[in-house]
Amino acid sequence: MRVDIVSIFPEYLEPLRLSLVGKAVDAGIIDLHLHDLRAYTRDRHRTVDDTPYGGGPGMVMSPVPWGEALDHVRADEPSVRPTLVVPTPSGRPFRQATAQEWSDRDWLVFACGRYEGIDARVVDHFSGREDWDGVCEVSIGDYVLAGGEAAVLVMVEAVARLLPGVLGNENSAREDSFAPGEMAERVEGPVFTKPPQWRDLHVPDVLLSGHHGNIEQWRRAQADARTAERRPDLLGD
Repeated sequence: MRVDIVSIFPEYLEPLRLSLVGKAVDAGIIDLHLHDLRAYTRDRHRTVDDTPYGGGPGMVMSPVPWGEALDHVRADEPSVRPTLVVPTPSGRPFRQATAQEWSDRDWLVFACGRYEGIDARVVDHFSGREDWDGVCEVSIGDYVLAGGEAAVLVMVEAVARLLPGVLGNENSAREDSFAPGEMAERVEGPVFTKPPQWRDLHVPDVLLSGHHGNIEQWRRAQADARTAERRPDLLGD
């Protein structure tokens, strides 16, 4: 999978070269490209924003450098249609199912907005382009960040761990909270490791029993109980 990220702070995305995602980059599973939006400006001040039409506080990111940057990124792989992802508090919720869907795509391009956001014409323009595979405006939660970079770190990691060869044990992803199947509407229950006793707290006996059926039943019950306590919204009626 190819991943391009455009930002006025490309160094913010350097942690993607660490840990699990970094190993995927080193292994060639992810082809990562970071771009400085200011490289596509046309004035000596490298301006990327201006005052909003209609008045109001804050600044809006200009469509001019965004158009230049995204056209340049797109031209690098003429035979592949990328998906443009724009993090925004007003977007659709990013969920595990979203990460699963994106993990099947060949190319994701992330546009990291700042200030009051990106001029809306950027999304309108690239949504209508046949050489792009759509535009996804997404939110990672009901709060506002200083920019899209932190959200992109979250989304790229969520997608990357679903790519074949990234996890040491691919079964790990199947048992995650929100994973497709039985866990789709559940959060994962508690997990334990050695030692069996720590500070007067014991690992549940069932996990030491070796009885796989009982262990699986216990884990399902724990997931149900934790979901009911912490995320009852997932259970509906």
